Amino acid sequence: QVQLVESGGSLVQPGRSLRLSCVASDDTFAAYHTGWFRQAPGKERERVACMSSRGGDTNYADSVKCRFTISRDNTKNTVYLQMNSLKTEDTAVYYCRYIGYWGQGTQVTVSS
Repeated sequence: QVQLVESGGSLVQPGRSLRLSCVASDDTFAAYHTGWFRQAPGKERERVACMSSRGGDTNYADSVKCRFTISRDNTKNTVYLQMNSLKTEDTAVYYCRYIGYWGQGTQVTVSS
């Protein structure tokens, strides 16, 4: 059983930045792809960003391209999501995904 623990969610004003972190309790973390998803109220969960095992390949949802950056530190079993120029429509619960596991989610609220 792999545990994923997200952190970094908060209430921020539009235009500000946040960095989310997700730590995996798995020593084979470096061998697998990982990613971030989000779910806004009343909407389906959607993929935000994904990264290959060694970090060479990334993929972003069109809505976050050029604003969000996914990265990982395999020595710490951690994946990050740097979110810049946040918009109200980025408000959602953000989830880390690794292999078939989900984290518990961290709330990001963008509001003035």
